[in-house]
Amino acid sequence: MAEKKLKITLVKSPIGAVPKNKKTVEALGLRKLNKTVEMPDNEAVRGMIRQVRHLVKVEEI
Repeated sequence: MAEKKLKITLVKSPIGAVPKNKKTVEALGLRKLNKTVEMPDNEAVRGMIRQVRHLVKVEEI
């Protein structure tokens, strides 16, 4: 069985965001607007996404 992945895209700038959210976005590997990364679908990544859900778009692949 293949491991599930999430496609995460930064759609809103974290410039005015809380510093903790800025660090979370960077920890996800998102450096520039509209950049997309693929991450494994696990609880740690889901928690990070939940913190910055207003800044990112998530798709299951």
